Amino acid sequence: MTDLDLTALTAVQLLDGYRKGEFSPVEATRATLERAERIQPEVNAFARLLPEEALARARASEERWRRGEPAGAVDGVPVTVKDILLLKGHPTLKGSKSIGVDGRWDEDAPSVARLREAGAVFLGKTTTPEFGWKGVTDSPLTGVTRNPHDPSRTAGGSSGGSAAAVALGAGPLSLGTDGGGSVRIPAAFCGIFALKPTYGRVPLYPASAFGTLAHVGPMTRDAADAALLLDVIGVPDSRDWSALGPAGGSFTAGLGGGVRGLRVAYSPSLGGQVAVRPGVAAAVRAAVERLAALGAYVEEADPDFTDPVDAFHTLWFAGAARVTQHLRAEQRKSLDPGLREISAVGARFSAVEYLAAVDVRMELGRRMGRFHEAYDLLLTPTLPITAFEAGVEVPEGAGYRRWTGWTPFTYPFNLTQQPAASVPVGRDAGGLPVGLQIVAARHRDDLVLRAAHALCGWF
Repeated sequence: MTDLDLTALTAVQLLDGYRKGEFSPVEATRATLERAERIQPEVNAFARLLPEEALARARASEERWRRGEPAGAVDGVPVTVKDILLLKGHPTLKGSKSIGVDGRWDEDAPSVARLREAGAVFLGKTTTPEFGWKGVTDSPLTGVTRNPHDPSRTAGGSSGGSAAAVALGAGPLSLGTDGGGSVRIPAAFCGIFALKPTYGRVPLYPASAFGTLAHVGPMTRDAADAALLLDVIGVPDSRDWSALGPAGGSFTAGLGGGVRGLRVAYSPSLGGQVAVRPGVAAAVRAAVERLAALGAYVEEADPDFTDPVDAFHTLWFAGAARVTQHLRAEQRKSLDPGLREISAVGARFSAVEYLAAVDVRMELGRRMGRFHEAYDLLLTPTLPITAFEAGVEVPEGAGYRRWTGWTPFTYPFNLTQQPAASVPVGRDAGGLPVGLQIVAARHRDDLVLRAAHALCGWF
């Protein structure tokens, strides 16, 4: 056994160590389980831990590595799964008291199934707000998930448990979901990397009640681990009729392309529509300047759209109404009050109003398609603020009604289904992480990962 802190290693580094025989999947799994158990009381990143199953899978992986026959690209790597996605043999409760623990629970989500086939070690299920409805992570079932850099503050959401777990060394890989920023928001607040791939790149089953806004994405420490994870999970699954066909090549193999010659638009405030805190703006601008120094052609340019929040609310609130539609009156009383409120609003929308929101979405997609004829990438802050107090949907005194008030850079790109990542690029004066968002045209996940890889490790 080495004195190396195995919880500090990326998945790529763990796999290299397994290959060389420097340490084993069992050692790595024990270390990450111990870390998970240690952080849980303060941060509350896990809905449930699976120590016995994790160690059993790690022992099987260790034997495969001993024979020189790993099952796949992530054999023996500790992984966590947001408790929105099915994990065979364990309840998926989605942060809600309305879902019963008893059930068959005999199926994996597509992304989980691909990881199982590749030999990944499942450490546990991570926390989520109820049904993943908001941009912070607290729920009636599991309580409040806290920021790893300051437990008095939120980890963000809705994949907040995954972000906190990765940030604190409780597994280098995590599966999150993103319907309006839900991997990118907590990644920015917790100082990790996250990618919302092009819609359909990672199959999703069962289908989300929030429809084609919802993506599955990697949450990792860096872009190299995200590319590795996307190579594993970004393949078709017959259960998702909207899934894309096979990727054109390995995302990992494409990381080394760099940014030289890429045409990059930097929009610090979406044309003055967003007030960004000075500490966030400074860290993001420094990262943009770094990309320019690496050879990208960078200019300030804003995408041609106004805030589509009303259309997003129509689609999102209608999805909330759909996900809670089957609940009895007594069950509704146990819902997160904010979810109960938006579900009631969503239930009142007409089909014509819903389709009008779809029209806004299609026009936004057209505008971004034209924008990317001129620019390979769009750079923005991931969020205009850093992490605020835990246990509330919006910062105190901000004047926002809903979480969308402080996430104007994220949800537009769920409407357009584009790939978008949050890259950690430093901290503000208070020591809280700042994220840079990198967006590309649909199907150009490779460009997002290339640019992010050029920045990861620099900040």
